[in-house]
Amino acid sequence: MALMVRRLVQLYVGLALYGLGIALQVSSGLGNDPWDVFHQGLSRRFGLSMGAWIIITGAVVMLAWIPMRQRPGIGTVSNVVLVGVFADLFLWLLPAPDALAGRWAFLIAAVLVGGFATGCYIGAGLGPGPRDGLMTGLAARGHSIRVVRTAIELSVLAVGWLLGGTVGIGTVLYAVAIGPLTHVLLPRLTVRTPTPAPAPEPEPAGAR
Repeated sequence: MALMVRRLVQLYVGLALYGLGIALQVSSGLGNDPWDVFHQGLSRRFGLSMGAWIIITGAVVMLAWIPMRQRPGIGTVSNVVLVGVFADLFLWLLPAPDALAGRWAFLIAAVLVGGFATGCYIGAGLGPGPRDGLMTGLAARGHSIRVVRTAIELSVLAVGWLLGGTVGIGTVLYAVAIGPLTHVLLPRLTVRTPTPAPAPEPEPAGAR
């Protein structure tokens, strides 16, 4: 029970921090990560808040799991709903920095917070995010996960840029840094479930 409570707390802390990371990067104005270029482009072109488009996109992507027979967990559903909610909340709370030094501080904080948040919610082991599940589901069909991830992120980046999303140095920095950060942090944030003890072997007949 205590272990599950810890996993749930870590999951929801991770999702809240993920929303904070998105808000920091968007507020920096130096370039969003590829998916958020897409979400921001949709918001600018069609209205609704950026967080609303994060939720809508996550739900549509999760529907794409059905033909791949991917199974969502509580972490997946929570990711779909809460990341967008927290992103909108923090975008409303955060001041927009005017000075270049402040914008860079927001960007660097966004990358660090995003790496920690990713380790938290994946390490909780309660289901991948919808976009991660799409990539692993396609990779399970015989494609390289690196190729699948690159193709998806370049596609959403291009569409988002055409829709008016912000592309810049922050986009490149996030793409370069998030992998190594997650590689370092994920093992430290992964919740280890206890391995059940092996069942005792039956005693030989007549042994008493």
